[in-house]
Amino acid sequence: MDIITSLAIVTLAALVHASFQLSVSVLTLLSGHAIGSKKSHRRTVALTGSFVFGAGVMTLLLLSFFALMFSHVFGNNVTSLIWAICCGVLIGVGLAVWVFYYRRERGTTIWIPRSFARHLSNRSKATKDPAEAFSLGLTSVISELLFIIAPLAVSALVIVQLPTEWQLVGIAIYSVISLLALLIVWVAVGSGHSISRIQKWRETNKHFLQFAAGSALVILGAFVYVNQITLALEGIV
Repeated sequence: MDIITSLAIVTLAALVHASFQLSVSVLTLLSGHAIGSKKSHRRTVALTGSFVFGAGVMTLLLLSFFALMFSHVFGNNVTSLIWAICCGVLIGVGLAVWVFYYRRERGTTIWIPRSFARHLSNRSKATKDPAEAFSLGLTSVISELLFIIAPLAVSALVIVQLPTEWQLVGIAIYSVISLLALLIVWVAVGSGHSISRIQKWRETNKHFLQFAAGSALVILGAFVYVNQITLALEGIV
């Protein structure tokens, strides 16, 4: 797999990561509570910025951990079986996103248990300073590991196959692009857009985001399968 193809896979995987909504939901809750408690605009931007930074740090740590683990376990010789398993996980998670990522009710209620959703809501309401917001950002990424593990894993596998000088580029691309949705919300809050408008847009477009994320995972799984297994078998023949 050449460098351009590898980075394209990492970019698509990061876009899928960015389309998941748990961190975005917590960020909008944090913003709404900060605005509702009459915090200054500067304070609200600082809290939300710390949250985004925390989410970015956790994403970077998870991706680096997976890449380091795969590098030690597989090195540069990832077998076709491992690629096949990875493709199966991508397609399986994509189908799961189609079926039950959003609950069948009004609003943008997602798959997590209601008790944990209340915990996150209470945490966001109780967040008073940037350090707590940073911690909440870390937690929000970990909480969605069930879904983001698929794009993280395939990106890590692809990254460890890159030349050393390109591995940091791949990690940076994934870390930045995966934050796109959070950065957009942060900029919108900072520029004075109301949380209600942001939330209404999310509710209106939730089925599109759900379908797009699931489809992208299935397409990514098929693309990786063709590049890493089908073409490799043809080369052997």
